[in-house]
Amino acid sequence: MTLDVLKIDGSKAGRVEVSEELFDGTVNESLFYEVVKMQLAGRRSGTASTKTRSEVRGGGAKPWRQKGTGRARAGTRSSPLWRHGGTVFGPKPRDYSYKIPKKVVRAALKSALQYKINEGNIKIFETIDIEEPRTSLAKDVFSKAGLENALLVVDREGGNNKNLELATRNMKDFKVLDVGGINVYDVLRYKDLVMTRGAFEKVTKMVS
Repeated sequence: MTLDVLKIDGSKAGRVEVSEELFDGTVNESLFYEVVKMQLAGRRSGTASTKTRSEVRGGGAKPWRQKGTGRARAGTRSSPLWRHGGTVFGPKPRDYSYKIPKKVVRAALKSALQYKINEGNIKIFETIDIEEPRTSLAKDVFSKAGLENALLVVDREGGNNKNLELATRNMKDFKVLDVGGINVYDVLRYKDLVMTRGAFEKVTKMVS
């Protein structure tokens, strides 16, 4: 199987081979759930915090004497039963991240790429360099390629893509990633997957 390689003006520059042994057409969607859940858990800040009865202000003195007032016994104003008292079993700062085997992550990324190939939503460019870091130039390139919502994966070592990254920073429907940062969540989040030839070759080696 082969995929078209496009020039920046949208015309064809050649074709790139896709290994049929690597991309055999099967997509394991159950892996998407496991890997995306792990990714989103790792992105949680985990900073929610509440104060227990020992941390709220006050509570040093007994509110009233034990007997003779007709009121219920009380030993501290910081009791969770009282207004402004401490919280029982409330959230505390924690790390939500966890790891799953690298083989599973690699298999999920491979399935995500296969899914894009099956849907016809993957485009390979020879290069995506633009002359100036201007949003209008980036929009012109995307419109010629028929792109409205896409993840752009580039090889920073193999080309100068700084202008493209600067031009797309304020475009909510596009995101630029270095090939080393490609991940299942972002591949599935955007409609189209756009890669430079160098990035595609590196990703193919990553999932093989």
